[in-house]
Amino acid sequence: MNYYIGIDVGTSGTKAVLFDIYGNIVSSHTIEYNIISPKIGYAEENPIDWKNAVIGVLKELSSSVNPNDIKGIGLTGQMHGLVMLDEFDNVLDNAIIWCDNRCLSEAKEIESFGIDRIREITGNNPMQAFTLAKLLWVRNNKKDIYDKISKIMLPKDYIRYILTGAFMTEYSDASGMQMMDLKGECWSKELLDYFNISEDILPKLAESDEITGYIKDDISKLTGLSTNTFVVGGAGDQAAGALGSGIISEGDVSISLGSSGVVFSALDNFVIKDNPLQYFHHALHHKYHNMAVTNGCGNSLKWYRNLLFENLSYKELTKNINDVKPGCDGLVFLPYVYGERTPHNNPNATGLFIGLNPNTTKDMMTRSVIEGISYSIKDCFELIDTKINNVYIFGGGAINDDWCNIISSMLGYKLLKINVSESPALGVAMLAMIAGGEYKDIETAVKNIIKVTKTYIPNMDDNKIYNEYFEIYKNLYIQNENIYKLVKEKRL
Repeated sequence: MNYYIGIDVGTSGTKAVLFDIYGNIVSSHTIEYNIISPKIGYAEENPIDWKNAVIGVLKELSSSVNPNDIKGIGLTGQMHGLVMLDEFDNVLDNAIIWCDNRCLSEAKEIESFGIDRIREITGNNPMQAFTLAKLLWVRNNKKDIYDKISKIMLPKDYIRYILTGAFMTEYSDASGMQMMDLKGECWSKELLDYFNISEDILPKLAESDEITGYIKDDISKLTGLSTNTFVVGGAGDQAAGALGSGIISEGDVSISLGSSGVVFSALDNFVIKDNPLQYFHHALHHKYHNMAVTNGCGNSLKWYRNLLFENLSYKELTKNINDVKPGCDGLVFLPYVYGERTPHNNPNATGLFIGLNPNTTKDMMTRSVIEGISYSIKDCFELIDTKINNVYIFGGGAINDDWCNIISSMLGYKLLKINVSESPALGVAMLAMIAGGEYKDIETAVKNIIKVTKTYIPNMDDNKIYNEYFEIYKNLYIQNENIYKLVKEKRL
């Protein structure tokens, strides 16, 4: 039998999953690493940690089957990160990753291009999270490093370069760099010329199911993989997760509970609308998607656990949250530990508990964290501006049935869970399967591999309670917006 690997270069670790052609998991391995935060608001990672992790996980997977039967690899990973190499392919500095909040002044600098025009070209308003702002920050603050840049790439594409030597990316991830012409499916000469950025430092663009290279000899020796194993374009983590959940048709919406929380909607056409949604290319030919992102999903829960209950597993931490009534007796949490992206786009926002009193328990606090993250998901979900047919849920947080029930009741929508526990990895593995001739297209792959296994039905009595607290949640942000700014100024 032939096998395919999906590699996910995530925020907290790199995971590789080996699938058979039916989408069954044969083997899986993860190697973790940490975010580097030299200053408040900074979020960096060392690309060499990703390289070492990928070699480690591939070595594990190649030993589980005959390596000659591993035909292809798909790549996915965290979006927007800036990896910089010099002319000798040395990593110049830590990668500035997606949840970094240092580039607010650079986002303002980008506005000089014209907000309406940049939205026409890239699908999005200027934003500090995107790669362009990060690149300008390096030019403004680390000119010695900027002048040595020979190549820039996204996290998964650095791994492609390590594995194959191919300096390439694909449309879904590239569209999150804010340098790509979304409709034209090319780098925007207009943007690059305006900001005096050479296209030579940008990778070549490819389709997500296109073969971009083969495993190099040195990587073969380190991992045990065959040099006949190919690597396809792959996808950014959100487009990959959507593919791995079957979100390929307009009207299908997904909720991803990962390090960030993402509401994703597939689109047949790219039409600019006046809303805080972000628009990107899908990992499908000439298709698009929009999405809304809350920075502090799993990140906020991880922060809370590590701060107060580091000896507990997530399962132990959350096992009694169903004993707490919706609304947590007035305890509300704002999950802006890493700033916020949608709908406020405010890197100055911070986490906040309100309603603590002598009767507050650990379980109440834990549920309030999960409810606060879920309110942020609701904040994103309500922006979706197309007809909603089906809502799917996946990601690490979706393992918790209580959390899924909370979100279902909070939104007032039925949620569908599928038979896939590793959606992003499966999504890019399916792209490799298509390149390998196992399926003629993604529609056929989805039909044969992905099935709904569980349905969460909203409790409409709880929905009424959540709607009342949601108004409190939204007002808390409004009332604290100026305080966030003042606190930021005091830190400086």
